[in-house]
Amino acid sequence: MRAVGLIAEYNPFHNGHLHHLQAAKRLSRADAVVVVMSGNFTQRGEPAVIDKWTRTRMALLNGADLVVELPLVFVVQPADRFANGALTILHDLQISDLVFGAEHPEWDFAALVAAEKQFQQAAFQNYDQTYATQFNQQLEAVTGHSLRDPNDILAFTYYKKVIHEKWPLHLHAIQRRGSDYHDLHINGHIASASAIREALVKGNDALVKQAVPATTWSLLKDLQQVPAMDQLFMILRNHLIQAPASQLAKTYSMAEGLENRLKQAASRSLDFKSLMHQAKTKRYTYAHLLRLFLYLCLEATQDQVDWTIKHPYIRLLGFNQRGQAYLHQVKKDLSLPLITKVDQTLHNGLLDLDYRAGKLYQNFTNDEQDLKRAPIMELSSKDR
Repeated sequence: MRAVGLIAEYNPFHNGHLHHLQAAKRLSRADAVVVVMSGNFTQRGEPAVIDKWTRTRMALLNGADLVVELPLVFVVQPADRFANGALTILHDLQISDLVFGAEHPEWDFAALVAAEKQFQQAAFQNYDQTYATQFNQQLEAVTGHSLRDPNDILAFTYYKKVIHEKWPLHLHAIQRRGSDYHDLHINGHIASASAIREALVKGNDALVKQAVPATTWSLLKDLQQVPAMDQLFMILRNHLIQAPASQLAKTYSMAEGLENRLKQAASRSLDFKSLMHQAKTKRYTYAHLLRLFLYLCLEATQDQVDWTIKHPYIRLLGFNQRGQAYLHQVKKDLSLPLITKVDQTLHNGLLDLDYRAGKLYQNFTNDEQDLKRAPIMELSSKDR
């Protein structure tokens, strides 16, 4: 059996994702679809609209065969680290193809990767601009292209990782369909995940129903609340105020001196929006702050995250009959640990941060997210 890989958040699974999944099967002619999916928190550091188990079921009901979790230390990261973690897992699972959406699939991303050799390192010394801004200035000067759209950025990082590792992996960029990634309006059958989440918050059920498969809607329609980072504000504020600055400084991705700025901001803020506004500078983007705030809530240290990044693993979330057969085929050759159930030993060790993230997510749901949870077995799915 051959497998095609997809890297996703499915937050939630919508019609655009269904198009992507179906196109991946056509392009690759693979026997199985393997998805590596973010867990209960997303790349931006925000809680997913619904838990990872429900999103796994959405994927399996719409054509995925095997779903594994991308560990938190790879999820809540800039694009390059997010891509590196996902590709490491998919490579170990021996996928032959990777299919991904891009705003400009016609670009020669391999050539853009090669263009980095012509960059002038001295141009990266402007500390009033983010690294991404300075990188794009260099890239545009050399190639005429600028990586400003989120899926183009991920496409670039996929190529960069595969080229660097010299992996025999076929990469397929396809046109991202529908509205812009951050478009908050639903005008038809295809809409952004951001727009769908916004409609869920406002209770616009009719708009959500037209933008997602029926199986997704059946799992969303009873959602009691849409999780949001501002609902964790009091946990975050209390930690920032109570913890010594020296302890906060050890938090993963905490820049030198930022802990003092955040302590002051927390003491003056009565809501999450105010905290973000007071902490934001040209140097620290909203995305960076959101990720940092999640790591603060988890009390995740630099040393702990660095160690976990060096010890990746494959956490099985769900499968159908085809996925089960594919996993049986590759399991004996895996170099990464395959985890099917979390016990006391794992949640205090290798999976500690994912386990703590699951406990934090239980502020939105009473369902246990990790301990003794078994993978979803969608074995009744018809052969597709």
